[in-house]
Amino acid sequence: MKVYLDTCCLHRPLDDRSQLRIRLEAEAVLGILMAVETGHLQLMSSEVLVFEVRRNPHPQKRAFVSAIIESCSSRIQIDEQIEFRAISLQNDGFKAFDALHLACAEAGSADYFCSCDDRLLKKAGTRSDLRIKTTSRMDLIKELAL
Repeated sequence: MKVYLDTCCLHRPLDDRSQLRIRLEAEAVLGILMAVETGHLQLMSSEVLVFEVRRNPHPQKRAFVSAIIESCSSRIQIDEQIEFRAISLQNDGFKAFDALHLACAEAGSADYFCSCDDRLLKKAGTRSDLRIKTTSRMDLIKELAL
């Protein structure tokens, strides 16, 4: 099963865990990464992830996430078809990077697109034209019984 975690998901384990929600989400992401390590899931990467991670001003977060995306089983390269799909999603109200992440996940035939962004997940949940299942990291853990 292929999973695409967006940038905020990949950073979650290093976020401040003083809030219960953040702590639980961080553990969920670490659980997903463990499932990837054991071969139960395939983690996908993309040029968008690489670009966003390189822009992170925090060296520890940048190094942590860079190591994860370097070990991904596949990296989606942005082409005209992905650009066209992302523009279409952006025209429908998605933020530019969110649209690119979704378009890359679709192009890579991800089974799940996972994010920590509640607004993104809510908007994606109303769409019938997405070719991937969008989910929170907590719901993904429950669904996969990890």
